[in-house]
Amino acid sequence: METMKVNERDYEVVKLLGKGKGGYSYLVRNEEKSYVLKQIHHEPCEYYQFGNKLESELNDYQKLLAIGILMPTLIEVDQKRERLLKTFIDGETIFELVLKDQMKSSYLQQVHKMCKVLYEAKLNIDYFPTNFVVQEGLLYYIDYECNSYMEEWNFENWGVHYWSKTKIFLDYVAIHG
Repeated sequence: METMKVNERDYEVVKLLGKGKGGYSYLVRNEEKSYVLKQIHHEPCEYYQFGNKLESELNDYQKLLAIGILMPTLIEVDQKRERLLKTFIDGETIFELVLKDQMKSSYLQQVHKMCKVLYEAKLNIDYFPTNFVVQEGLLYYIDYECNSYMEEWNFENWGVHYWSKTKIFLDYVAIHG
C-alpha cells in the first residue's frame, strides 16, 4: 500500500478523492483515523493564475475560518512537501447528489447562508458542486479557495447552474463523465 508523509509521519493512501486547480486530494489513514491529504501541484491551469499555491491555501483558510464558513479543519502543514492535512468530511458531494436526484432544498438554503456571510466579507468561493460535501445534513465547503468578490462568479450568476440538472450541468457530465 502506498504511503505519503506529512512532517515525517506516514499516512496510508486509501484512494484519490479528486484533482483541482491547485492540487490532488487523497483519502489517507493513520492509526485507523481518516484524513484528507492535499498535495499541491504545479500543473498549468489555462483559466486561473496562481502565485504561491500553498501560501494562498493557508491565507484563504484563515479568511474563511474568520467569517465562520463550515469546512474541514486544517490539522497540519508540510511546507517542504507542499502538503496539507485536513479532517475528512465523510459524505456525498453536491455533485453526486444532483446526479442521483437527491438534492434537498435545505442544502440550497445552507449555501445561501454561506453566500450572505461571504458577500458581506467581499469574498467568493468556488461554488462548483464537487467542493461541497453533506455530512449529517450539514453542508461543508471542502476546498479552501476564496477570491475577492466579483458578481459574475457569485453563486447566483455562476455556481447555481451546477446545483441542479441544468443543461450546463448535464453538458459538463457528458464531457467529463
